[in-house]
Amino acid sequence: MSIAVLRFPGTNCEFDMLHSFKLLGVESHLVWHQEKELPKGTHLVVIPGGFSYGDYLRSGAIARFSPIMQAVMRYAKEGGKVLGICNGFQILVESGLLPGALRRNENLHFVSKFQKLAVVSNNNPFLREYAVGETLNIPIAHADGNYFIDAKGLEELQEDDQILLTYQGENPNGSTKAIAGVCNKEKNVFGLMPHPERAMEPLLGSVDGARMLRGLAC
Repeated sequence: MSIAVLRFPGTNCEFDMLHSFKLLGVESHLVWHQEKELPKGTHLVVIPGGFSYGDYLRSGAIARFSPIMQAVMRYAKEGGKVLGICNGFQILVESGLLPGALRRNENLHFVSKFQKLAVVSNNNPFLREYAVGETLNIPIAHADGNYFIDAKGLEELQEDDQILLTYQGENPNGSTKAIAGVCNKEKNVFGLMPHPERAMEPLLGSVDGARMLRGLAC
């Protein structure tokens, strides 16, 4: 079993992800964006945060067309598990693997801080170790984290139990219904703006991200 951590020009959280999986005792490897296939035996694909291709045009818009993403889309359609964090979430949305869109934060500022989150659904491998309604404390760091979806799309998310996490207290970016993370209908593709890899050790101020990654990786 192995985890593929994708790397694009501008990615900056890939080594955080490798360290996180090392803490969980799970093997992980970097995969360069120009690769055309995922490594054999890949158990999970992770698209980490950063600024792929400098966020030119639109966050995630160029990365969506990279060779490795064609392999990721095939892998996801065959039922493989995929996790996108922050810029990775943006890439999954741009790729059509997750619904909605991610826009500039409502206040037009980059936001970086610890953020309280509420678990909305644990009917998925990503949050299976949490209780519905549980409060988590996980950092966010983004400028384009304002999750938008129209009324019909929102209704479908709610009906299919696809909303995973919501912001508690203030809505830091103006997201629709304070949504912080969603999954696809099949519940094998997950995207969120918060950074669980930055909440893995007490030294970092929280360990609330560990169970998220363990749910998918182990």
